[in-house]
Amino acid sequence: MSSEFDLIIIGAGPGGYVCAFRAAQLGLKVALVEKRSTLGGTCLNVGCIPSKALLHSSEHFAFAKSHAAAHGIKLGSIEIDLPTFLKRKDEVVAKNVGGLALLAKARKVTVITGEASFTSATTLSVKGEKETTQVTAKAIVIATGSAPVELPFMKFDGQTVVSSDQAIAFDSVPKKLVVVGGGAIGLELGSVWSRLGSDVTVVEFLPKIIATYDDDIVRNFTRILQKQGLKIEVGAKVTGFANGMLTAERGAEKISFPADKILVAVGRRPYTDSLGLENAGVQLDEKKRVKVDAQLRTSTPNIWAIGDVVAGPMLAHKAEEDGAAVAEWIAGKHGQINWDLVPAIVYTHPEVASIGLGEDIAKAKGLAVNIGKFNFAANGRAIAADATDGYVKIIADAKTDKILGAQILGANAGELISEIVTHMEYGGSAEDLGRTIHAHPTMSEALKEAGLAVNKSAIHAL
Repeated sequence: MSSEFDLIIIGAGPGGYVCAFRAAQLGLKVALVEKRSTLGGTCLNVGCIPSKALLHSSEHFAFAKSHAAAHGIKLGSIEIDLPTFLKRKDEVVAKNVGGLALLAKARKVTVITGEASFTSATTLSVKGEKETTQVTAKAIVIATGSAPVELPFMKFDGQTVVSSDQAIAFDSVPKKLVVVGGGAIGLELGSVWSRLGSDVTVVEFLPKIIATYDDDIVRNFTRILQKQGLKIEVGAKVTGFANGMLTAERGAEKISFPADKILVAVGRRPYTDSLGLENAGVQLDEKKRVKVDAQLRTSTPNIWAIGDVVAGPMLAHKAEEDGAAVAEWIAGKHGQINWDLVPAIVYTHPEVASIGLGEDIAKAKGLAVNIGKFNFAANGRAIAADATDGYVKIIADAKTDKILGAQILGANAGELISEIVTHMEYGGSAEDLGRTIHAHPTMSEALKEAGLAVNKSAIHAL
């Protein structure tokens, strides 16, 4: 194996492998260093992909158990076969990471398995299972991702107090699961185990779950989750866990929750452990993120950093765009990223998705805006699909009609939000959205109607 490359990427998650593949397409000699035995990083191995597999399977179970009869489908006893349930998740992961390995080979990207650390600005020491090797490159990209945040007074033990890594693989359905943190990860995995029969309580420190969303979206979303069986406790500060009880405080009130398992999902931290950044002159900011400029270049000119280790949303699709742009910049091409247009999604059922400014933030900034809403309850396809919960909300500039943002609560919101992103990318208006022809009957017609509603011209709304 060659030890000299044009580019070495540390970390083979979505940011790292996209950077490697794009750089290879542009003619660079590329190495991809990954400490796991498979490519894909947290996202494909223990994060985005396995959790979505579990969500999908558990939605089937919930439908069969609670909704099939209303559709005229008669079923016998409905039971969960947990080993098969988890096996399918593992098969989905294996197919995804296997596909990445084939792509790396096809693009002639050298994959090196081991843990990398800098010995200089151009040299890495990679510690594998059997040996340590030295590799050098003209350019190096740090794409090491993030790790779950641990509560100092309630550390992960991998059995009772767990991170999302373990919560995708419980060997039995917990009788009582407490989720600490009301963000996307906690709500998604809480939904999975609730559907399978666990008594799930979500404990959130802030006054509302998914705190970056508008109050009206959160209020309706909370109601839907509670109807599904999740208990939601907000404004509660967790203080500890002992003797099977999680304790918390809400002002002067002391509250406690029995728990067989506790999923701590209070956020993620940049992962720069053991990288030896000081040997390469790479600086960190006050939040332990790698300092970068507008082109993601670090304090050392030949080293870049992307994804979760730099400032910005810790989302796989953001990391992918970082990786592609950096590969293009390194190759002397024109990379481009619009960090203002990174969609966020919660993959529960229904889903929640957002892009740009929400109504609450826009008004807090003193912006004059017009709001267009359209309920899925008035959408023909949603009614046929029993997916009437939620609505689309468009936020547009009151003077120019330019779309400033959107939030969607509803089935397939994560797919639907992409259309809004597209319109915003070219500076489109609510009228542009409203005059775009949408196939009928589709859920996407709700986007058109919400665009029309901005100017009070929705066709199917009262």
